[in-house]
Amino acid sequence: MLNWNDVLKYAREGNLKPAKRVEKTEEEWKSVLSDESFRVTRKHGTEMPNSSDMCSLFEEGLYGCVCCGTLLFDASEKFESGTGWPSFTLPLEDNVINYIEDNSHGMSRVETTCSTCDAHLGHVFPDGPKPSGLRYCMNAAALKKQ
Repeated sequence: MLNWNDVLKYAREGNLKPAKRVEKTEEEWKSVLSDESFRVTRKHGTEMPNSSDMCSLFEEGLYGCVCCGTLLFDASEKFESGTGWPSFTLPLEDNVINYIEDNSHGMSRVETTCSTCDAHLGHVFPDGPKPSGLRYCMNAAALKKQ
């Protein structure tokens, strides 16, 4: 099971190889994404907290990257974190998420991106529930319920 030490190792030493890669130009991404999803995923934005009802939805299913469709999370790993963003404990597979050290905004965090298309998803923190202890704090605009 992935843990915080694994996340830090990937962020510092390199990520696992994805199953496939999807690359498009900025104009191609703009043509297939909403303005908000483009801003969040391609420009590394953050949506306003509580701006989506995705935080309160706990139906069975899978969550994929809004850009390329890569399956990222199972709804069974979703939990109410009280942060205003959808939160998960583990990705579906270790190689679907890339981890990048992020020391912007006067803090030290680990950014998460889709390993298939490099879409900014959110950040991961070591304050989640057991057994992983991880909290994947995701932008709803970066996810698509499958």
